[in-house]
Amino acid sequence: QMQLVESGGRLVQAGGSLRLSCAATGRAFDTYTIAWFRQAPGKEREFVAAIGWSGRITTYADLVKGRFTISRDNSEKTVYLQMNGLKSEDRAVYSCAAAFGGSVPVSGDSYLYWGQGTQVNVSS
Repeated sequence: QMQLVESGGRLVQAGGSLRLSCAATGRAFDTYTIAWFRQAPGKEREFVAAIGWSGRITTYADLVKGRFTISRDNSEKTVYLQMNGLKSEDRAVYSCAAAFGGSVPVSGDSYLYWGQGTQVNVSS
């Protein structure tokens, strides 16, 4: 069993930066791939970024590549999403999710545990 709690969402100006955190409780955090997804009002949930259990493998959605960076600290059981160059279209509820194993999937169906999400607002 794993619980995930996101934090760090707030209002930020376009072009600004924000760092989201995903803190986990439960055992064997370092055996899980962790991903960030987001959902904007009236839109489907979409994949943002994911990081493998060791931190060596990462993958990003094209829309955020070069602007967002995912990282993890297994000793703190926390995954981070550094977001730079924020745009109005980045406005969404950002949720983290955990999938057991070595792959780094981009489909939400592959993830077993989910957090409640944190709201990111970007003003233009």
